[in-house]
Amino acid sequence: MDAASFAPPAATGFDADRLAAIDAFIKTRYLDSGKLPHAQLLIAREGRIAHFSHQGIARENGAPVDESSIFRIASMTKPVTSIAFMQLVEEGKVALDTPVHHVLPELKGVGVYNGGGAGVPFVTKPAAEPMRMIDLLRHTSGLTYSFQNRSNVDAAYRAGKIENWYGNLTLDEFVAALGKLPLEFSPGEAWNYSVSTDVLGAVVERVAGMPLDRVFEERIFAPLGMADTGFWVPEDKIARLTDCWTIVQGSRVMYDEGGKSAWSQRPTLVSGGGGLVSTALDYHRFATMLLNGGTLEGMRIIGRKTLELMTQNHLPGGGDLAGLSRSLFSETSNAGTGFGLGFAVNLSPAKSMIPGSVGEYYWGGMFSTAFFVDPVERITMVFMTQLSPSGLYPIRRELKTMIYSALA
Repeated sequence: MDAASFAPPAATGFDADRLAAIDAFIKTRYLDSGKLPHAQLLIAREGRIAHFSHQGIARENGAPVDESSIFRIASMTKPVTSIAFMQLVEEGKVALDTPVHHVLPELKGVGVYNGGGAGVPFVTKPAAEPMRMIDLLRHTSGLTYSFQNRSNVDAAYRAGKIENWYGNLTLDEFVAALGKLPLEFSPGEAWNYSVSTDVLGAVVERVAGMPLDRVFEERIFAPLGMADTGFWVPEDKIARLTDCWTIVQGSRVMYDEGGKSAWSQRPTLVSGGGGLVSTALDYHRFATMLLNGGTLEGMRIIGRKTLELMTQNHLPGGGDLAGLSRSLFSETSNAGTGFGLGFAVNLSPAKSMIPGSVGEYYWGGMFSTAFFVDPVERITMVFMTQLSPSGLYPIRRELKTMIYSALA
């Protein structure tokens, strides 16, 4: 199936007027109000693009967003890393139940928090179970993120400035730093949004025997024709990189200027959890490959049954995030949401209170980008903008509601 093909909304089972109403809604609620700097929305069915709109300016100088615009996709990197890992599983080089320390010995014997912190040495207790690869994929590892702001462990992450956005550590140094800090809980005991996928990226590097960016390029991006996706933007494409904004004390301020971007050079820490830049059309190709069961235009990236395994709920006991999450922040709501091997999974549209299909899977990024794949209705969506934090506005919920309401 050609992922670049376009089709009229009616030919893909959508109401054209209702799709157009989504753009009007975005403009009125988010662009005219100054809440978002720009927005790009791509909606496809059976891989055929039914709607692709661009609104707003890419940079402060007034350059418009268009189909060539490049965006920082942050945690939408995670599904890519997860696919790369599962390719290695398919080749028999590693398994889901492999203890992480078999590949990353720096993490052998890491204990669980049992006291201390805030200037007092940590006290730990042994983990009930070793951290396994599946724990990295489904965020049950006991690791955390510094921005969770709820424990002495994430405070130690902040104090050590170990994550990729600080630019202090290489991937190997990052793993070594984690080995000196306690886990928040025993692996498999709970769910916590964390640096797990960055650790998974280190696993991919060591098992594959090459840098993570090269793994992605050779095994995923080149076969899929994702020519504008990578961990940094080369000089000949930097003019296409959008400005990125954040909210500070209620005001929108520049986070990363497109023309002077931190993404203009190779990062110190190549982040499998959040480092990629991409375009809507590139990520559409990735999403269409997923929709097709692991293939695109004759190129098989991942096995069909492997992808089926990845998009099932793998949370302990078959529960949802409402019962298992300890996170103050993630890229999804909790009710009716399970988690697979790199994706959130819709277990119950009724509990989530958002239209959708059981088995739909998705994720987003800290700069408010988002995607979903609905294998029942055969819909994929890619949404691009650049504003942090991603949970500030309910635009993902609104987009899903309006997209499903546009089905004929």
